[in-house]
Amino acid sequence: MLARRGLRPRRGRPDVPFDPNLPEAAADRLAGLLGHYAFRLFLRGAILRADGFAPQEATPYVAPAAADAFVRALVDLGLAEALPRGRFRLATGASNFGGTLEWYVGRELSRRLAFDVATGVKFHARGVGGDLDVVAAAEGKLVYLELKSSPPKHLTPGEITAFGDRLQLLRPDVALFVVDTALRLSDKVLPMLTQGLAARFGRPLPTPRRLHGEVWVLSPHLYALNGKPDLMRNVARALAEGLRALAPHPLATEEPRGR
Repeated sequence: MLARRGLRPRRGRPDVPFDPNLPEAAADRLAGLLGHYAFRLFLRGAILRADGFAPQEATPYVAPAAADAFVRALVDLGLAEALPRGRFRLATGASNFGGTLEWYVGRELSRRLAFDVATGVKFHARGVGGDLDVVAAAEGKLVYLELKSSPPKHLTPGEITAFGDRLQLLRPDVALFVVDTALRLSDKVLPMLTQGLAARFGRPLPTPRRLHGEVWVLSPHLYALNGKPDLMRNVARALAEGLRALAPHPLATEEPRGR
């Protein structure tokens, strides 16, 4: 589907702190852990401390008992190793948490919803930068997910413009802007999205509409969401709404075009 849009896509090397081809049982267990926001916060902090960390140093937002349990789980999976004086280190390094988030979301889209998925896709298009975090296909529809693993305070107008450039290039059937946070989107993310995309496309966006919780509709084809209370549940809810918006009304009387 990307090649049909004139691109030359290729998968980048996964930037994850583990073997991306984990045995299925280990991948299932890791995905189960990543389903918890607290574990994602913990692993994000552990990745940034490549020289080693005490469990409570990974993040201040996880209780000490939970941090101890998380690091034990990583050791049991062979993803971390113990160091002297109660410290630990991930067995494999990664530049940041973004690749792990892509791996998790892509895997769950495939496992739960039977999408064909590619993550970390590099492409060659003049004037359009960045990678495609997650692209997925089902029912003949192309879905694009832009994932942000950093807090909203680090989101920049340039990132919104680049997201708009990729939307213009891909013209996906459904697009999701996903911020892996438990913070409200209405304070910063939604205003930046609506203003930035309006400037990029030269037309105002409708006022965002809350679909459920922190899942927001920017258009029938574009959604913004966060990870509260469950990241993949929010992703699935937005995708369901987007696919429904593409379907004909049950009582439509207009004949399909081209027939």
